[in-house]
Amino acid sequence: MSDRTVSEAPAVAGTAAPALDAPLLLGVRHHGPGSARAVRAALDAARPAAVLIEGPPEGDALLPLAADPQMRPPVALLAHAVDDPGRAAFWPLAEFSPEWVAIRWALAHGVPVRFVDLPATHSLALKEPHGEETAPAPRTPADEAPTGPSPTPAVDPIRALAETAGYDDPERWWEDVVEHRSPAGGATPRTAADALAPFAALAEAMTALREAYGDGGHPRDAVREAYMRIQLRTARKEFGDGVAVVCGAWHVPALATRTTLAADRALLKGLPKVRTEMTWVPWTHRRLARHSGYGAGIDSPGWYGHLFAAADRPIERWMTKVAGLLREEDRSVSTAHVIEAVRLAETLAAMRGRPLAGLGETTDAVRAVMCEGSDVPLALIQDRLVVGETLGEVPDSAPAVPLQRDLTRTQRTLRLKPEALERQIDLDLRKETDAARSRLLHRLRLLGIGWGEPAEGPSRGTGTFRESWRLRWEPELYVRVAEAGVWGTTVQSAATAKAEAEALAATALSEVTALAEHCLLAGLADALPVVMKALADRAALDADVGHLADALPALARSLRYGDVRATDTAALSEVAAGLAERICVGLPPACTGLDADGSEALRRQIDGVHGAIGLLAAGAGPAAADTATPTETDGTPAAAGTGVPAEAAPPAAAAPPAGAGTAASSTGAAPAGATPADGLRDRWSAVLRKLAGRDTVVGLIRGRATRLLLDDGGLTEDEAARLMGLALSPGTPPTDAAAWIEGFVGGASGGGMLLVHDERLLALVDTWLSGVPADTFTDVLPLLRRTFSAFEPGVRRTLGELARRGPAPEHPGSDGADHGCPGFGPGLDTDRADAVEQVLHLLLAGAATPAEASA
Repeated sequence: MSDRTVSEAPAVAGTAAPALDAPLLLGVRHHGPGSARAVRAALDAARPAAVLIEGPPEGDALLPLAADPQMRPPVALLAHAVDDPGRAAFWPLAEFSPEWVAIRWALAHGVPVRFVDLPATHSLALKEPHGEETAPAPRTPADEAPTGPSPTPAVDPIRALAETAGYDDPERWWEDVVEHRSPAGGATPRTAADALAPFAALAEAMTALREAYGDGGHPRDAVREAYMRIQLRTARKEFGDGVAVVCGAWHVPALATRTTLAADRALLKGLPKVRTEMTWVPWTHRRLARHSGYGAGIDSPGWYGHLFAAADRPIERWMTKVAGLLREEDRSVSTAHVIEAVRLAETLAAMRGRPLAGLGETTDAVRAVMCEGSDVPLALIQDRLVVGETLGEVPDSAPAVPLQRDLTRTQRTLRLKPEALERQIDLDLRKETDAARSRLLHRLRLLGIGWGEPAEGPSRGTGTFRESWRLRWEPELYVRVAEAGVWGTTVQSAATAKAEAEALAATALSEVTALAEHCLLAGLADALPVVMKALADRAALDADVGHLADALPALARSLRYGDVRATDTAALSEVAAGLAERICVGLPPACTGLDADGSEALRRQIDGVHGAIGLLAAGAGPAAADTATPTETDGTPAAAGTGVPAEAAPPAAAAPPAGAGTAASSTGAAPAGATPADGLRDRWSAVLRKLAGRDTVVGLIRGRATRLLLDDGGLTEDEAARLMGLALSPGTPPTDAAAWIEGFVGGASGGGMLLVHDERLLALVDTWLSGVPADTFTDVLPLLRRTFSAFEPGVRRTLGELARRGPAPEHPGSDGADHGCPGFGPGLDTDRADAVEQVLHLLLAGAATPAEASA
């Protein structure tokens, strides 16, 4: 194949295009604005009869959509295996991508345009299940052993050329020789030779690199290039030599090499195949960046997009954008800042010998002039402008799986537009639209489509029907949607089918209870019967107290959704009550013979069960529904992390009808006609009392049971002090005593304040700690540090001050009674209390003083 690309006769721009006597090979850098402008100038000058582009041929049918007014880059071609949608690949294109410019030019001029790279049916089949590609080696004769040097390490051609030119930064070299020397704005090359000169120079450089490095550590390129040569031969037969090829500059030498058709076909023989589907999907500038993991080859897509779009004065326009962004963030930036930053950037470029200020010079100028030397606002500029959050759009006529179409339709109905920039929304579940949004987001989570994640929002704590979500749409979610398409054609049907399948396949009771909670959140009423049957079956067969304890909190939280989401939870209440009964019976024997890790795990489970039983018992009375706030094992609201507000009021538990169903009988629920939670709190308190007083139970569990009883009013302060005294007696091993303290004051909110305001408990701890022998003190120190480090700094400081000061002496003005308030005086000082009364009257603004009230 001849390496000449145009006839010898030069052509002035604006005159008739020269006749091509060989294919026009336009080697480019993917996503390079300079390459994109050069490609447009070369196509305008050469006027080829057809345009061939590096890309999967399956996308040929989708190329006309590039001219649709609704198509807005960045976009990507998405190909996935029909039988395994998770095996997918993207071909992203930005507005400044040379391939995109070539496609739009061909469509605008009525020139045939085709993709000529290796088909996706082969490239996806060559991918391993975890996403890596296998590279078939070129074939050798059967009687010839493939000998020779080891595989060549992967080569970055841009870096190699930059190092040859004496640059240490390949991006800076590329900007200097391509981006900053390309015709700007509407300027056009004077002659056709001028338009094609950059490609001839780049082809010469790449030829030298290929001679030095061979395939550059990419053996699969030989197969791709063989296919591209075959497609080039086919196009030349159809359109003659007037064909332009837009491909990576690395492939130009291989396409210009003379080979036989038989040799190229031999390289393609025996390639694996997989049935594929392809469509256009929106892309983002962030995903074009190299650090995103897609290897697009650029670090600054936002900057490159600016260079491509700026008609003139790119530095001035960029500084104006930066100033606008900083002003939006309430930073003081004036016109004088912009002028000074432009001057500084141009001065830096001149000092560094660059033809035009690049990203490095503009960044240094912005840091010095607009950011006052700080990198904090510079990070915002890097994220918002240099990289950017632009999300492309594709027309409705683009192919899509039915599930994607239903999701898109639902998003529009609910006015939830996918956006690349993360945002938070607050939902009021009493409003129909917000409730539907909540159901959609929970259904997508069940399908593994992580568009939204529950968040702690400002609305939490201000109402009983609220949720907060963080939303961010990523391009790979289109693959997740395609994968979920096997479950159904709509979001609701797919989520229902997946929930039923997971319920039947679940092996752990906690998995089924979590699934039941998800179904209630997502409003999947059709899946609940299957899930409830699986729950009853697993609960009847599972005798492990730990499994039951893991399962109960999710069920108890689910009972709170009935009045919020209009879901019948009567059957769920019966199952939960049955699980609680079995936990009460089986927990005491499970608390003996535990090691440190087992004790900590069981403590967390006991905390969860305690909160769950509080919910179940509160369901019997409407008054408790508005006040009960059970906690998880870490002290957070019970529903935290589930997307359900912790303050949502639990519904009143309905009495089951006579002859309760299978779920109730199989789990030992309360008999028919009785409220499932009747007496449950009393039975649980009895279990805690048994744990608190049994010596065979590990100290961590005994201390935690004592604390839970004290908080619930099941123990008086005197009884708690007696139990602490026994646990901290001299005969108790120090490590066991330290574990008891950790269980009593650690792992929950308010433990430190309990010691601050109860002099007897603090004195017991202080006395025990002072008496720990020196040889065992180092053994208990880690436990104590772990316990007290969980307290707030103010609480730790107060405890240290109280321990240093010791018991406060009686104040002469006190009533002589000891009210247990160390650090604040031994009793009530009536004189000081009377002095505060008038201040309180003023603060309450209108409340009558005692004297006025008596009058």
